[in-house]
Amino acid sequence: MKTAIIMGSTSDLPKVEPAIEILKKYGVEVNVRCLSAHRAHLGLSQFIAEANSNGTEVFITAAGMAAALPGVVASQTVLPVIGIPISGSNLEGMDALLSIVQMPPGIPVATVAINGSKNAAYLALQIMAVKHDEIKKQLLADRKDMEEAAMKANEEVIGKYQ
Repeated sequence: MKTAIIMGSTSDLPKVEPAIEILKKYGVEVNVRCLSAHRAHLGLSQFIAEANSNGTEVFITAAGMAAALPGVVASQTVLPVIGIPISGSNLEGMDALLSIVQMPPGIPVATVAINGSKNAAYLALQIMAVKHDEIKKQLLADRKDMEEAAMKANEEVIGKYQ
């Protein structure tokens, strides 16, 4: 079970670290790189080629502003690519969000919320759960825990206002 996380700049790392932690909690091997689509395109292409043949199952990409990285990765693989738009410009990530979701037909990038690395990790896990029962079981258990916590919160609200 392996995923690759690529960010366009080291300034994106604090916003990507939650995804790394979640994936590792599930026992997924995570290969993290900082490879700009604009400034390190040859290194990026080399890493994608390696990942295409080393058992990587999903790419998670994080980029801000022009956010070309997710699309460039998607253009070089048929593996699932998840894009995380990163805030940081004057447009607070809307520029990155629109860049990532407007991919041409045939080169899709699944896109999560601005700075949504946690959901990127969970989406990657759901994709891998199709093949890996241990991930599926853990996701189902975690969903049950979330449901129980939500119902407990509901009971507390009811108790407070009845």
